[in-house]
Amino acid sequence: MRMIFHESIIKNQRKIDLLDNKQDHKLNVGNEETTRKATAALFSKVDEIRNNIEADSLVDFNGKMRYLKGLNEVLTSFATTAGTEDGMQLDQIIELIPAFATAMELDKAGLSIRSLFESTSAEIGEILLSSSIFSGNPGFAESRRVVSSKARTIRPFKILPTLKRNPNMPYADSLIKTVAYSNSEELYSYAQSNDELALRIQHHADPLVNTISKLARMNTGRLYFPFLDNLYRGKMTMEEIEANMEDKYKYFRMLVNTEIDYAGRFRSGDTPVEMSALSRMIKSRAVEGFINVINGLHNAPDNVRMREVEPLNAQELYYLCVMGDPEIYTSSYLKVYDRMFQRLKVANGDSLLATVNHDFFRKFIKMAAGYNRLDHFLSSMNKRNAQTLMQTFAADLEKTVNLENAVDVADSYASISNEPLRKLILQTVQKSYAELSKGDNKRGITIYNILNSIFESLDPASKIDISAKFGIPTVYSIKNATLKDPSGRVIIQQFFYGDKDGNAEFNNFRAAYSNSNWKITDKGEWIEVNAVRGAPVTIYSNKPLNAAEELDAKAQADLINYLDDEGLSPTVVIHRGHSYFVRFTIKQLAPTAKIVLLGSCGGYHNIGAVLNIAPTAHIIASKQVGSGTINQPMIVNLTDDMRLGKDLNWPQKWRQFAKLFGNNDRFDDYIPPHKNLGAIFIMAYKKTFGNEGS
Repeated sequence: MRMIFHESIIKNQRKIDLLDNKQDHKLNVGNEETTRKATAALFSKVDEIRNNIEADSLVDFNGKMRYLKGLNEVLTSFATTAGTEDGMQLDQIIELIPAFATAMELDKAGLSIRSLFESTSAEIGEILLSSSIFSGNPGFAESRRVVSSKARTIRPFKILPTLKRNPNMPYADSLIKTVAYSNSEELYSYAQSNDELALRIQHHADPLVNTISKLARMNTGRLYFPFLDNLYRGKMTMEEIEANMEDKYKYFRMLVNTEIDYAGRFRSGDTPVEMSALSRMIKSRAVEGFINVINGLHNAPDNVRMREVEPLNAQELYYLCVMGDPEIYTSSYLKVYDRMFQRLKVANGDSLLATVNHDFFRKFIKMAAGYNRLDHFLSSMNKRNAQTLMQTFAADLEKTVNLENAVDVADSYASISNEPLRKLILQTVQKSYAELSKGDNKRGITIYNILNSIFESLDPASKIDISAKFGIPTVYSIKNATLKDPSGRVIIQQFFYGDKDGNAEFNNFRAAYSNSNWKITDKGEWIEVNAVRGAPVTIYSNKPLNAAEELDAKAQADLINYLDDEGLSPTVVIHRGHSYFVRFTIKQLAPTAKIVLLGSCGGYHNIGAVLNIAPTAHIIASKQVGSGTINQPMIVNLTDDMRLGKDLNWPQKWRQFAKLFGNNDRFDDYIPPHKNLGAIFIMAYKKTFGNEGS
């Protein structure tokens, strides 16, 4: 009978061995030393424990059965939950197995196991106490209280998974209340179930918990949830919300007014619960109800295209702007921005920000900078207020929970043409860096050190080399050899889309390469353009076949399959199409890309998405209108340099382009790789911290 448990233990060892996706009698959990310890715990230590149970002459048959069962239960729990979102990390088996052995020895001696749980993590304690074998130990009840306290104070995100397994554990009501005020949305999800925990939530006395439970049992609870703080405090009624739910303008206005109210309370030190749920609902309604409509009518006249947003006031249009990133098209943003100012009683930035309690002001500044509207926005304000705003914009970045605000500051700096304002931001950054350097806030010091270095590097006199200083790939140049595949050929992939403009640009592209330096070969769904003079370069461009029938998408997919089959990896990728097509290009972007040219309107706003796939790519993109009159000559110039084996020096190249496009105002909107400050910041930060804090 005991052999059944031995066999089950061995099966669990094999299951856990597979958690690193390889059954090799080795639990790979990172570095070599940790892997060695985890493997020893899983196999050597577990085998030692079960052998000791069998060899212990002081433990009778039932005792041996009980401890083998307990060991098996612990392994089963670990095998089931380890590596999941709510479960343990694989390396915690190093602590778990010896802890079980210690608990077993204490229990054998009739001693309390409580002292063990004082020194073990809450995760370990939960798994050990979930086994039935220690329920008769004299320290069991106190051990559960210790573990419950740890779960509540150290790992609030693990509270509900624990309560779901043990809904009647000590302090359950107190733990439920803790989650209600720290993560209301998680409690809402658990309250929707039909289990014992949901029932306990339903009968809880706390008004917030009670309100969450009530909403969770409603079919339309999600529509009320953004107003949770006002509902449970009695500042708003369900009837008020219901009266506005059917009208998209009234519901959106209620969302926006509540957001503005919450932002004001937050600035006063009062944090409403689940502000994030409200912001997400505003974004959802803004994108689905308004932005997608005006984006979809991009070819229609203004009176048709903008009809959907005509009833919106200035504050509601403000939230279309800040919540529209990245979905909003460049032309849509510009038209919304203009209408927002037209609807203001006092057409200046001071009054606008005051009416929204400065909510998402960093995001607004970042987007205004990205679409070349920041100078207009700041010039509409009182000069002193504009200076104060930009100082605030660049301050306290070390207090944020992610890097978004710091990246926004980096991106915006390059877009500011007003030299006194640039100097003010730089001084704010330098002051913050100096103050933080007196303490031990490594994250804050790193953020401001990188920003200061990046901003100063824009002055050629500084001679600061960002790449050398932070150990990141150079952003100033790229060698021709870097672009070549093992055979010595540069592979370029170009994405065209099958609308009217796509066909026109494709024909222009083909004509530009119909000369003695290049040979064009028709391959059915795409063309190959091969250099016949100079170094080997091949441009693969899908034909802009009918987009309505998705023939262009099929041509792109077939071309990618062909490149994969032939072992051809593009190092240069070019997007030729409108901004609403760019997401399809990025989705198919080759991770091997070293240069990416986003030729669409507002391509600059997709830099983060590109870097997620090709982390070291040099990106060229426009902040506003992407133009074929810029894209085509630029592509020809760059590919000729590649054909001639030249390295690409971006500062030099940009000076050359400035002369080439001197009479084309749209060139000023194009940003070269060495001025993609947000991208440079991300690379430098990750080189220092990895993904920590990002």
